Amino acid sequence: MFTTIVVGTDGTETASKAVLEAADIAAANDGVLHIVSVQKPMAASAIASAEMALSAPAGAELEWEEEARQALEAALAEAARRAGRPNLNVETHARFGAPAEVLCDFAAHLAADLLVVGNRGMKGGRRFLGSVPNTVSHHAPCSVLIVDTAD
Repeated sequence: MFTTIVVGTDGTETASKAVLEAADIAAANDGVLHIVSVQKPMAASAIASAEMALSAPAGAELEWEEEARQALEAALAEAARRAGRPNLNVETHARFGAPAEVLCDFAAHLAADLLVVGNRGMKGGRRFLGSVPNTVSHHAPCSVLIVDTAD
């Protein structure tokens, strides 16, 4: 049923609840778990400020992107370690962009059966302003599971 599963994580403890749930589902279905972590791009104004401080055009953006990629890779490695199940194929993917958009596009690219996210950001005013789980629930190209990640 659910053999290609995409789960988003930002490396937080609450997000790891969604990763673990996705891992259990993937393992139960002999599926493949794709763990995706997304970093929003550096704002243009921040790039300009950093470049002025460094006096090196484009150097600040490249340095920031490399540091961000390393942080994403570290978070993904920890998520993959926690998600490890016997005979479960886990793949990790670091991406840059708008998290909800990237998750939906990635799920479409893989023809995923299930997209899993945590419900962080679904409460209060953010639920109306475009939280990741809210946006994913409206735009995903496949089934969506929103895991209760509340403490």
